[in-house]
Amino acid sequence: MRTPIEKVTPETGHAKCVGFVHEVRDLGGLTFVLLRDRTGILQVTVPKKKVPPEVVEAVRAVSRESVVMVTGEVKATEKAPGGRELVPSTFEILSRAETPLPLDVAEKVPAELDTRLDVRFLDARRPRVAAVFQVRSAVLHETARYLHKHDFIQITTPKIVAAATEGGTELFPIAYFEKEAFLNQSPQLYKQMMMGAGFEKVFEIGPIFRAEEHNTTRHLNEATSIDVEVSFADHLDVMDLLEGLVISVYEHVAATCGDAIERGGFEACRIPKAPFARLPYAEAIEIAASRIEEPIAFGDDLSPSAERAIGEAMGEHYFVVDWPSSIRPYYAMPYEDDPSICKAFDLMHPRMELSSGAQRVHRHDQLVQQIASKGLSPESFEFYLRPFRYGMPPHAGWGLGVERFVMTMLGLSNVREAVLFPRDRHRLVP
Repeated sequence: MRTPIEKVTPETGHAKCVGFVHEVRDLGGLTFVLLRDRTGILQVTVPKKKVPPEVVEAVRAVSRESVVMVTGEVKATEKAPGGRELVPSTFEILSRAETPLPLDVAEKVPAELDTRLDVRFLDARRPRVAAVFQVRSAVLHETARYLHKHDFIQITTPKIVAAATEGGTELFPIAYFEKEAFLNQSPQLYKQMMMGAGFEKVFEIGPIFRAEEHNTTRHLNEATSIDVEVSFADHLDVMDLLEGLVISVYEHVAATCGDAIERGGFEACRIPKAPFARLPYAEAIEIAASRIEEPIAFGDDLSPSAERAIGEAMGEHYFVVDWPSSIRPYYAMPYEDDPSICKAFDLMHPRMELSSGAQRVHRHDQLVQQIASKGLSPESFEFYLRPFRYGMPPHAGWGLGVERFVMTMLGLSNVREAVLFPRDRHRLVP
């Protein structure tokens, strides 16, 4: 068995390490090879007159990013990374990397994001990129743990569907035998149907697809969404759930990913404090109007510049609540005393929206009416509407975008950095 680099200490005396050659420094009679694996970097010190000649020959032949296996004695030294070095007794090249490299993994030569994504397999060897995906893994792990702890059932819903979830046109059509089909925008309709099945608490972590021709730093055409639906709950209940989940995920990342975050050069995650502010939509647009020049009226959606302006004023995670019914989906429950406002909310980071949710309409006749009021055909949603005819509990839920969650947590400049192989309007490979 190999020894992970982070566990190589002078006290071990001897170690066998496998990893990538990060850098080679030949000083004549002495060569330093920096060996890298997912846990860190180890200095392999090769005094040419004191090691076997086959070791010297292999070190001379090795290229950067080759995969090697090294065994030898571990010694303490203050000048080496981590305060230790390995003097090799064997040095075997397991897989030699071609030269020149299409990307400088040592990060001495910067590369544009598109160049990095073209060779993502190399880009992901960089400690900064590896840290992003260790954090992302921790986010997903803690999300599932937190929801299971709160008695949720994890479900999986179809990604090939016959009708639009939101009733919009931003759909990817696909050839599905003799039928018309699309890639799903959201598990929204299906998770609501499971409330009719009596599951009461469900969640899904899975892909969603939006055929929107964005070319921004915060939109993707394939993203990963954390979706939740809860029976016998209103919008306030699921907002509390979402707030608790966000804080728990931040705490888990801080507790388990500190070393990766430090190796990646990121600042330590600052854990949000509860409770998150609840900002009514009417007050939000007043804040935006006072800080930006573009006109904004009641009933307008929040533009990116409006979101930034409000975020600067708020300074922390916050909810925008009490949205106009006219700009929210047909399944959002309006207030009984003022149907022009609905029980919908967005969870906002100071930089951008992270999550959207609402209490849902659970009465069949009201739901049919609201679908029609949006200019949609209730007949097209019959598979969705049918469960509402046979007893549907009151329920509420939300969807949280994983990439934006990770992006804002780490301060990434582009959402594409938070997904291994992003899909946008221009990129289909790798």
